Amino acid sequence: MELVNKNTAAVREDRNLLVITHLSQYLDFVTGFGGLVVPLVIWLTTKDSVMDMNEHGRSIINFQLSLIVYLIIGIPGILLFGLGILLLIFAGVLSIVMPAVNAFRASNGESPSYFGTIKFI
Repeated sequence: MELVNKNTAAVREDRNLLVITHLSQYLDFVTGFGGLVVPLVIWLTTKDSVMDMNEHGRSIINFQLSLIVYLIIGIPGILLFGLGILLLIFAGVLSIVMPAVNAFRASNGESPSYFGTIKFI
């Protein structure tokens, strides 16, 4: 006989979903906004049922919001002796490299680590 506690949900380990969540950030290059919306939806719907999804989802959303802040600061910063171009290049390199690195880390069961992320949530 199996006893089921109604207060706790069954938590499963799904590394493939964690990897897909990290790689879905590349939708920014296709749609312009999917890199924030899709991981947000995946995180909100599965944070209680997938092990480590809450940690990975928070780091992805913080990273995407940080990139938006960098772009908002960098575009007007171009007028200040072109310093905004450096910030935009930095944000572009981060948006290409970091999702792949953290997808690899998620597939190995490690916690995410996004460089240059501002902690919003």
